[in-house]
Amino acid sequence: MIRVVLADDEDLIRGALAALLDLEPDITVLAQVGDGAAAVRAVAEHEPDVAVFDLEMPGLDGVQATAEIRKRSDLPIVLVTRHARPGVLRRALAAGVRGFVPKTTPATRLAAILRDVSDGGRYVDPEIAASALTAGTCPLTERELELLRHTQSGATIASIAEEVHLAQGTVRNYLSSAMAKLSVSTRHEAARRAWEEGWI
Repeated sequence: MIRVVLADDEDLIRGALAALLDLEPDITVLAQVGDGAAAVRAVAEHEPDVAVFDLEMPGLDGVQATAEIRKRSDLPIVLVTRHARPGVLRRALAAGVRGFVPKTTPATRLAAILRDVSDGGRYVDPEIAASALTAGTCPLTERELELLRHTQSGATIASIAEEVHLAQGTVRNYLSSAMAKLSVSTRHEAARRAWEEGWI
């Protein structure tokens, strides 16, 4: 029996997916949760064979939750997403994700992927993989990406500076550099572009 922890912030989708997976004779859903932090706790508590996480969740997203879990465990994790951006696939694979599938995947196909992943395999949706191979590389530094993540969450320059222990002028310089590299006129546009590309 393959024991699964499922995390998705959309109740209807999470419940439907759990019900469909439970119809499989060799799969059981141990726990369903609605955010990334709860997913990390559920994995520690239930010790499943596989975890299935939505990419976009409040707090920790699926990639961040995977990275947290991989610090202590080699649990196979499959990410499902509605927005399969190429940069996200690279981040997910770097974090240790073993499967990456769109939410349009039929439940029976997902069940087959979970079986393969639990046996040590990997699976990346072919269309997502093809997009990732043809996408450009990220021109931003890790520091610029970090500051754009804070910008995306609505933080002010002052609060970002305090959070990352930099002077406000230094934060502005990094954000200005990111804006120039992305050919946009505001830090919010830069954050949006970085999110759309899957870099943050």
